[in-house]
Amino acid sequence: MKITLGPVLFNWPADKWRDHHFRIADEADVDVVHVGEVVCAKRMPFFEEVLPEVVERLTAAGKEVVFSTLALVMNRAERKAVEAVCAMADEALVEVNDISALSRLAGRPHIVGPFVNVYNETTLDWFARRGARRVCLPPELGGEAIRTLTAAAREAGTATEVLVFGRMPLALSARCYHARAHNLPKDGCQFVCEKDHDGMDLKTLDGESFLAVNGIQTMSHACLNLAGEIGTLKEMGVEAVRLSPHDCDMVEVAATFRDLAEERIDEAEAMARLGALGLPFPFANGYFHGKPGAEWIDRLVDSAAPVAG
Repeated sequence: MKITLGPVLFNWPADKWRDHHFRIADEADVDVVHVGEVVCAKRMPFFEEVLPEVVERLTAAGKEVVFSTLALVMNRAERKAVEAVCAMADEALVEVNDISALSRLAGRPHIVGPFVNVYNETTLDWFARRGARRVCLPPELGGEAIRTLTAAAREAGTATEVLVFGRMPLALSARCYHARAHNLPKDGCQFVCEKDHDGMDLKTLDGESFLAVNGIQTMSHACLNLAGEIGTLKEMGVEAVRLSPHDCDMVEVAATFRDLAEERIDEAEAMARLGALGLPFPFANGYFHGKPGAEWIDRLVDSAAPVAG
């Protein structure tokens, strides 16, 4: 089972973005690293200067580098940004996060990202026939759907990938909620999203934590954590699991999931290690178990519970 590190979804300062990837290159036990801007094209100029050295460092460390495209394309500049990423497809794999990128790839091998709605076998087969080497499934799918799609992927000659750690990407909008929250227009946002390295928490009128905002993106408040499901995902035949970067020790996160995948630790130890990260939001795994996505199904407690009768 491959361990992949997704693209940074948040607006991190260039030096933080660079240092994150340098540390991943030097210390993290991951197979694949995604780079590129997925959420907001206005962020691209901030890390463009350091991108070549990041790619060089990752490649020298033996990591496979994948270039991720924008997930929402709304104007000519953003279309050209996607075209520029797709132009790299002869040198490295490109991850498609908006279906408009497919015409630029012209059937060349690529990855389909979790922002593309792949909910059934027919859709998965359609992408496979157009060059998809691997499909990262949307995080809202349940375990049985993942099993079905993984079997279909095998028949179609491709593979599946599942997001197992990080705030779940839920929606994208033409409006920038981050700017609006600070009484700023989208075109004059002053890049206020940089203040929130894991996204901006939202609360209901009753003060209950609800969702998170990352520029134009809506995310879950909770952090997806499928550490307890790694064994099941392996049994299903899922080829890769994805970690989404957050402002925490991602080297430790990668080591924990690698140890789980290689069966060097059990679920209890993995949960202890991930709990020690000190994330300011709870874990969730509800979608996998057919429950509301924000719920946490504690398998350790359930397995220890006495059987009635």
